[in-house]
Amino acid sequence: MGSLAAADEPLLPLKYPQARRDDGIVDDYHGVPVPDPYRWMEQLDSEEVKEFVSAQAAVADAVLSTCDHRGRLRGQLTSLFDHPRFRAPFKRGGSYFYFHNPGLRPHSALYVQHGLGGDSAVLLDPNAFSDDGTVSLGMVGVSDAGDHLAYGTSASGSDWVTIRVMRVRDREHLPDTLSWVKFSRIAWTRDGLGFFYSRFPAPRDGEALESGIKTDVNLNHEVYYHFLGTDQSQDVLCWRDPDHPKYIYIPEVTEDGKYVILSVSETSEPVNKLYYCDLSALAHGLEGMRGTHGMLPFVKLVDKFEAYYGLIANDGTEFTFLTNKDAPRYKLSRVDVDESGSWADVLPEDEKAVLESACAVHGGKLLVNYLSDVKYVLQMRSLVTGELLHDIPIDIGTVNGISGRRVDSEVFIEFASFLTPGIIYRCDVSTEVPEMSVYREISVPGFDRNEFEAKQVFYPSKDGTKIPMFIVSKKNLILNGSHPALLFGYGGFGMSMTPQFSVTRVVLMRNLGFVTCVANIRGGGEYGEGWHRAGSLANKQNCFDDFIAAGEFLVAAGYTNPTRLCIEGGSNGGLLVAACLNQRPDLFGCALAHVGVMDMLRFHKFTIGRAWTCDFGCSENEEEFHWLIKYSPLHNVRRPWEEKGDDDPRRRVCWGGQYPPTMLLTADHDDRVVPSHTLKFLAVHAAARPARGRGGQPADEPHHRPDRAQERPRLRTLHAEDHRRGGGSVRVRCEDDGRVLDRLRASDGLTPTMRSWQAALC
Repeated sequence: MGSLAAADEPLLPLKYPQARRDDGIVDDYHGVPVPDPYRWMEQLDSEEVKEFVSAQAAVADAVLSTCDHRGRLRGQLTSLFDHPRFRAPFKRGGSYFYFHNPGLRPHSALYVQHGLGGDSAVLLDPNAFSDDGTVSLGMVGVSDAGDHLAYGTSASGSDWVTIRVMRVRDREHLPDTLSWVKFSRIAWTRDGLGFFYSRFPAPRDGEALESGIKTDVNLNHEVYYHFLGTDQSQDVLCWRDPDHPKYIYIPEVTEDGKYVILSVSETSEPVNKLYYCDLSALAHGLEGMRGTHGMLPFVKLVDKFEAYYGLIANDGTEFTFLTNKDAPRYKLSRVDVDESGSWADVLPEDEKAVLESACAVHGGKLLVNYLSDVKYVLQMRSLVTGELLHDIPIDIGTVNGISGRRVDSEVFIEFASFLTPGIIYRCDVSTEVPEMSVYREISVPGFDRNEFEAKQVFYPSKDGTKIPMFIVSKKNLILNGSHPALLFGYGGFGMSMTPQFSVTRVVLMRNLGFVTCVANIRGGGEYGEGWHRAGSLANKQNCFDDFIAAGEFLVAAGYTNPTRLCIEGGSNGGLLVAACLNQRPDLFGCALAHVGVMDMLRFHKFTIGRAWTCDFGCSENEEEFHWLIKYSPLHNVRRPWEEKGDDDPRRRVCWGGQYPPTMLLTADHDDRVVPSHTLKFLAVHAAARPARGRGGQPADEPHHRPDRAQERPRLRTLHAEDHRRGGGSVRVRCEDDGRVLDRLRASDGLTPTMRSWQAALC
């Protein structure tokens, strides 16, 4: 770490960059004036923003470069990342396709294997797309015959995708190049002549789209059909709806090739409309649509945003869907589109477990995947009746994917857990009793699962609701409150946080003695839509209460203490961390917020942010504004010497303490949660931590409380490249996770060395 003075010796402070305030920017929200002095930070390509970011990054690098054991920790991280990884294969024609990374390649390559026991070869290697690994593979689609591959590339992890087409036989690229693609799927027609995809209109003349930098709202999504070997300008416009410019359309072709289904959504809420088109009824097929100005004759099967419908299978005009219609834990329902939309349940909602997914396999069988108390349950059922045929035993962990189709007799199941890096099972479903075998098992050199243990606990939240949490640590842990702990959470959009293997967590536990925890707080989907809605909109505070209660439980149970309790989250989880940081700074010893949604009054104005109003609400609505202003991280930062007029006695009592050391990670090419969220939050925190005068007291602050000056390193910002960290690059993941390890190592509040380090940053 270099030489440090003793803890009681005066140490020179770091100079935090101060951002220019524009006090002339004040918005009126339903009669409430709200200043926004850092609005200029929303102009991400301005020189002033770039200078502020560079200055903040320099502070972060200066601090982290002094961290003890930095090289050793990163070496451990890189060593554990260096292991072969596989995804489950999927079959098209007589060939199997799968993703594989031998170790430290930035991206996994797509392989093709002719027959399950045949030789395999690289079909497409994303590592050749760019020298620095920041161009990634955004989507893939293989034709039914397995003879053509359509794939999308994404620069710096942007959601914007460019689609190209390759002939599988000789790896020859066709001239086809499709631009302005975003929020799409590649849906091949069964004849292999082309595919459906979704895109936005091209920018007007003179407009440029800097991938990942443009923050304007995307409007007027459209669906096209592309014929192989033709220019994009000749693509057939299949659907647009200018009366509803915010709608997003995702096309899907049924396995029998007769229908194209459109899933229509407007927000991230689990509700959609459902349109279908009978391709076999087109008089001259899709060929006949070329050069015309008419769109496909879609029929609106579901024309209200009242429930979610996901296609499972069809037999002629009978369609089976996974839905939450009158079923918050989901069910399977069937409709015959020739009989005026009469629906019938095939597999009713379970009394407790959530129906996560269903996959139609081998003719009339159905592999269903339930989530029961955040543990997966696999069953084989009848597609026709829903009758249970067999239970399929599986360990406690996560089913990350199921690959199978009705034309095949085998299914591949991806599995992982906190202590299982990954197993791909092959299941023969042609037999009366499905036979499971290990097809591939991922091994991590140097990792011994027998050193660790994972368990699940349930703790009470503020309102008494029981919240599940996984705790992973070394075996034979002594609960004396001395261990550093990392608590992770998300709590939004119905996303379930289930057990996954993490190299970073292994290094934390093995090398730094951490206890790692995942809290399944409300807002997620662990118990269905009821659990989700209990943590959204007017109930969003439940997420923060649940997360805070998780920290209190870990302290009370003797796992850790507040000086050693670290919290982490990304995206919506970054919002979670920042809100809890504002509400209970005394409870945490360190905070890590990645690409967080920090400005809850303006998030809907950028890129796809409007889709999040289903979970958050919108400041343009008066009632929802009052929900948002109460917890918006940007608008609830307090200076340590301020008295806090808060109606919540708990928060009022706890204030007067310190914000813990905090790291913020954002991304200059994040076109989902735009960087201005983090930059503005950072600027507000910097303003709340003024320059220090003589004697270490804040200078030029007439109303400060000298006894409450901020005494801990407040914020660090790291500038990665995108919402998914370098387009998913292993290199960027290693670098970012290495910085996280540095931050956690440096925030250990128990050793004199670390206390000295913290004092040095005052």
